[in-house]
Amino acid sequence: MAKKELDIDFFSIENNKVARQGRILISEPFLSDTYFHRSVVFLTEHSEEGSVGFVLNKPVDLSLNDVLNDFPEIDAVISIGGPVNTNTIHFIHTVGEMIPNSVRVTGNIYWGGDFETLKMLIREGKVQSHQVRFFLGYSGWSPNQLENELSENAWLVSEVDQDIIMKGPDHGLWKETLARLGSKFRTWVNFPDSPSLN
Repeated sequence: MAKKELDIDFFSIENNKVARQGRILISEPFLSDTYFHRSVVFLTEHSEEGSVGFVLNKPVDLSLNDVLNDFPEIDAVISIGGPVNTNTIHFIHTVGEMIPNSVRVTGNIYWGGDFETLKMLIREGKVQSHQVRFFLGYSGWSPNQLENELSENAWLVSEVDQDIIMKGPDHGLWKETLARLGSKFRTWVNFPDSPSLN
């Protein structure tokens, strides 16, 4: 009896959305890079000069005061933002122009700005933990590098609610985000983390 091959490639991606500032990148299940394995990256910049983003689902067991001696108390978790400059702190927030030099990314989410002003606002109780997220390092792509990775099916481009971006690092975010995209990605969600161990 002849075998019938299915005309399906479970692991190819139809990227219906193009990468742009304010969208997320969802890594394909086989991406083995330590920083990007099963990661969700929020793009804060995407242009001809390159791309910058922050991994949303890789928390580290550190407080800001473990990293910065003079930082005011705030109940905020730090995440690994990516492999570039992991000895630097970066932040996104929802307090807009209260922090000078912030860059509006999408909706009410801003990137960076004056760090001393942020510290002052936290001390004064004007910025709460749900309004700011901190990252060690960032994810960066040189011109056309991200497009090349997208053409190789390394990433799926999608959108996500602001609340999810700001809620803090969540190990389950990769699976949850894919599950929201429908049954087409059920194979990805259920694919074992280390298939060679099965």
